[in-house]
Amino acid sequence: MSDKTWNYEYPGGLDWTPGSKLHQDTVSKLIRYAQDAASNIQERYSSWHEMDKKLQAYISIDKKEKKVIADDPRKPVSIVFPYTYAILETLVSYLVAAFTPEPLFRYEGVSPSDIAGATLMEKVINLQCNKSKVILNLHTFYRDCSAYGLGIVAPQWMIKRGKKVQSVRDGIYDGNGTFRETRKYKRTESVVLFEGNALDNIDPYCYLPDPNVPIHQPQRGEFVAWMDSDSYVNLLCDEEVDGDLFNVRYLKDMSTKSTSIFGETSRSQTRRRDNWTRQFTNTALLEPVDLLNIMVKLIPKEWDLSDSTYPEKWMFMVGADRVIIKAKPLGLNHDMFPVAVAAPEFDGYSPVAFSRLEILSGMQTVVDWMFNSHVTNVRKAINDLIIVDPYLLNLPDLENSEAGGIIRLRRPAWGRGVENAAMQLSVVDITRNNVADVSFVIDFMRQIAGTDNPFMGNLRGGGPERLTAKEFQGTAAGAINRLERIAKVVGVQAMQDIGYMFAMHLQQFMSEDVYVKTAGEWPDKILQNFNVEDGRVKVSPFDILVDYDVIIRDGSIPGGAFSDSWIQLFQIISQNPFLLQKFDITRLFKYIATNLGAKNVDDFQLSANAMPDQQVQQAVANGQLKPLNSEVTMNGAIPGG
Repeated sequence: MSDKTWNYEYPGGLDWTPGSKLHQDTVSKLIRYAQDAASNIQERYSSWHEMDKKLQAYISIDKKEKKVIADDPRKPVSIVFPYTYAILETLVSYLVAAFTPEPLFRYEGVSPSDIAGATLMEKVINLQCNKSKVILNLHTFYRDCSAYGLGIVAPQWMIKRGKKVQSVRDGIYDGNGTFRETRKYKRTESVVLFEGNALDNIDPYCYLPDPNVPIHQPQRGEFVAWMDSDSYVNLLCDEEVDGDLFNVRYLKDMSTKSTSIFGETSRSQTRRRDNWTRQFTNTALLEPVDLLNIMVKLIPKEWDLSDSTYPEKWMFMVGADRVIIKAKPLGLNHDMFPVAVAAPEFDGYSPVAFSRLEILSGMQTVVDWMFNSHVTNVRKAINDLIIVDPYLLNLPDLENSEAGGIIRLRRPAWGRGVENAAMQLSVVDITRNNVADVSFVIDFMRQIAGTDNPFMGNLRGGGPERLTAKEFQGTAAGAINRLERIAKVVGVQAMQDIGYMFAMHLQQFMSEDVYVKTAGEWPDKILQNFNVEDGRVKVSPFDILVDYDVIIRDGSIPGGAFSDSWIQLFQIISQNPFLLQKFDITRLFKYIATNLGAKNVDDFQLSANAMPDQQVQQAVANGQLKPLNSEVTMNGAIPGG
């Protein structure tokens, strides 16, 4: 780090100049927190690296296989039989189907006066999720928790600034106060292009949780942290517009910008992307800056931050283990660490968790070995192994692989015949049953993972008989129940926290009006309270200041609740007058349609306008309304009126 001093104005009147006592003491404390967490989470790296190998489609080629490829690139070499990857795809696909139907997060007002505000909140948050592409972050989140047993996201309030072309009108007001335009032109202004909720994925390799609390309860910990990296130029750009960043210029002349929290021996293994980026960053200018993001529950007086003796949550960012570039109270109304963790296979106590795929790791190794040994044996068998008498045969002719060649006998063998000159060595294929054994092991993997054939999009094979409907439904039901358990755990552990923090962020930080579409589930009594213009409702920051409950999805997916049985029940109820009095047939139909995957059932519903009986009778008499089935409906409700 350079000895040059930059004139920064630090927040709160604190001295965060690198080298000051406050700065050095704080850095030392934060690094100790991170090192304690790293020593705990590093135990998982070896297993995660093995899982990464099993999720790729190749094995590193050895010297023998390099020669095989050089001789004939069409010959197969060792591969990873990608069945673990197929199971991962099934798990992630189920979670995506269970949690990503719109709206992503459902809210319900606590009191009757909160119903309208909760509905508006739901619409605004869904709009923000679409703009910030939250579904992509959720996909990575589901993949991480399925592959490594641990998925982490950081809910945040994102403000995107940029330039926008505005239309400007110049003119004058005449004596009557009427504005008369004299000129119209375009002007580029710096504005806020987007503000709203967003998600940021945290690589499990970079996550640094408090080892004193269970992995699924980060809010109980004293701290939570993770490593990240960014270029110096990007950090300098952020410092220009973000008043919370400082000291970035001290990072430019540092000899190394990497962290030592994980130790020198494991530094190259802490992040998957480092295997790609580090080999290309040979200069200090291109080397990214490693950033420690850490949030600590601390007593400000003990850290010399203020005179307060009550715990507060603070956010710090340390660049290259030596320079604090952010330090501020977290200041979030929900008073939570802004992270959400999903560990579907948690045991409720341990600070680490294992994934379902790790349980199958040994069986995947067996499958790879059996499949590749069979390929190796076949490759050996198709290479002719011939025993020859070099005294009788001309070996260069024998080594010629061209079709239709002639192999000449040497002069001493002329006239003796060719019977005993060469003989092909018989090769016994001892791996011929390996493929059948692979299928046997795969069946066990499928049963253990709960991803049976019907749920992976495959029908049962192995026999000439047809797959019966009962067999299909029974197998699918068992798989659905097991996958629903995973989805419910993920929903309670993480999706509920994300939805709660999104709503709190919206109430705390929303500063501009937005418009939301009125299509979908909008009760008429809610629309009556708002001015609807061209199918849109204007929402102000004050409209969503309500008490709410986050509605957690139950983990089911469209079509997974045995819709055939529900359709039969619907037919029975619709034809039975007694049952029609006991059940709401419209709501039942909407439930079945939604379960089958329909997303906009309400768009097809007829509206009913209530009119007084006398007004209806008068309208009928005037010919403005016509009776339905020769009778006016009760209470003057005219469908479609």
